[in-house]
Amino acid sequence: MATPTVSKTRSMLEGLVREGSFKWLLGKRSYFNEELEEMERSPSAGRNWIAELSPLANLVVRRCSKILGISASELQESFNEEASDTLKHPSCYARNFLEYCCFRALALSTQVTGHLADKKFRQLIYDMMLAWETPAVGSQPLLNADEDLTVGLEAFSRIAPAVPLIANVIISENLFEVLTVGTDGRLQFSIYEKYLSGLERAIKKMKTQSDSSLLSTVRLSRREKILEVDGTVTTQPVLEHIGISTWPGRVTLTDHALYYEAFRVVSYDKPKTYDLAEDLKQIVNPVLTGPWGTRIFDKAVLYKSISLSEPAVIEFPELKGHTRRDYWLAIMREILYVHRFIKKFKISGVERDEALSLAVLGILRLQAIQEIISVNSVHCETLLMFNLCDQLPGGDLILETLANISSLRQLDRTNSDKTGSGMHSISALSMVSNLGFVLGTSSTDLNEAGLVVGEIAVGEMSSLEKVVKESRNSYKKVVLAQETVDGVKVDGIDTNLAVMKVMLTCNYEFQFYQAHSVLSFLSSFFLFHH
Repeated sequence: MATPTVSKTRSMLEGLVREGSFKWLLGKRSYFNEELEEMERSPSAGRNWIAELSPLANLVVRRCSKILGISASELQESFNEEASDTLKHPSCYARNFLEYCCFRALALSTQVTGHLADKKFRQLIYDMMLAWETPAVGSQPLLNADEDLTVGLEAFSRIAPAVPLIANVIISENLFEVLTVGTDGRLQFSIYEKYLSGLERAIKKMKTQSDSSLLSTVRLSRREKILEVDGTVTTQPVLEHIGISTWPGRVTLTDHALYYEAFRVVSYDKPKTYDLAEDLKQIVNPVLTGPWGTRIFDKAVLYKSISLSEPAVIEFPELKGHTRRDYWLAIMREILYVHRFIKKFKISGVERDEALSLAVLGILRLQAIQEIISVNSVHCETLLMFNLCDQLPGGDLILETLANISSLRQLDRTNSDKTGSGMHSISALSMVSNLGFVLGTSSTDLNEAGLVVGEIAVGEMSSLEKVVKESRNSYKKVVLAQETVDGVKVDGIDTNLAVMKVMLTCNYEFQFYQAHSVLSFLSSFFLFHH
């Protein structure tokens, strides 16, 4: 027989169901009924209902407490002890406490082998995002009668990067836009689940990539991890052009280099190494190819470095477009750019492996996206963080901030209590290690070095998040300005009248004189031609 406290709690929950607070769960998510039954049986149900939280946030915190093996009330006590007064302010208490529970639960659950395939894990993260949007008591999700709840950009960008495999701070907005194409900027559970399934398949594929005995000998000396292979299927050959010679073969990308192995009837030739890790003044660009030296097919990548007497051209033939080439161009550049980042900021040891992990996880995410989204609509470089930083205004500041965070992590390892708390998300290196990958040359044991914290912290906008936001705002201004320029550009004349108009409004006489002269020239030009 249920105690009065438990009966009261159940009555309250059933009342919330009748009011519609949990309408979106009924009939679709059986674990909600299971939780109701479990709470009825539990003598601590009433004590573990957090008064400050919404019903949905309470359910999420309850699941977090079960993962962590402590009660919700104990989680709240820990948060109250660890958090600053700012984080505990009534206006933000519910959301900050929810983040604290989420980060702690995710850090532990991602250490379990096969967690990505666990449907409860997938559902938990999605429900965390939903709860993040309505964390406080009295707040209820908006729901139409015939549709499920969906997740917005802000909630996704806050919770998803807590699992570095799913997203990171730098690319989360671009990833969200890709996942919500055609759904009015809201993430549906079905698309989110397809994405995680794609990630699971990408991980399995990367783990099982094989190589030839000759290549194995070469790459093992640097403990290189195979990231992608192409050209093994006869219907999709890869061609290498050196001078006027062309030969089919296969390419293998590792976290240090690109290898090309020419096919020789029954076996592969000795692999050629196109290094992406050393400082060889490498250039990796798209390039045109064609028969007998003609340049008509835009399907190839050019690799040039001071170690080669002449550039190598790797072609990825396909019937339509050049998406296959664009994908390889992006992932090759991602490895090139991450090593440039490592060298520029003199990053070593565990932090070097962390940087490589960020690049590897980005490639896994891109592979997953290509499975569920039309490849023609995906700009690969926007989903790879080091590619993106090379393009964004202020991208160098993002990388500098990332490097500074790496330096601070090294100092943080002397304080195990701080780095081991639940106030931070997990790191990319921890994520990669939990997936079973071995990267880089560092032999440092993570357990000995101390936990490397992730990119986000409870209730705070990190320095990385701030600089990314500033860079994105600058980029949007550039795009808007370019659209304005393109909108008033005169056909056949590469001079923009809008720019001249801006100059005319300036108070500087010299600028006015220059603008007036140009406009006079344009007027004369038009009269002459008409």
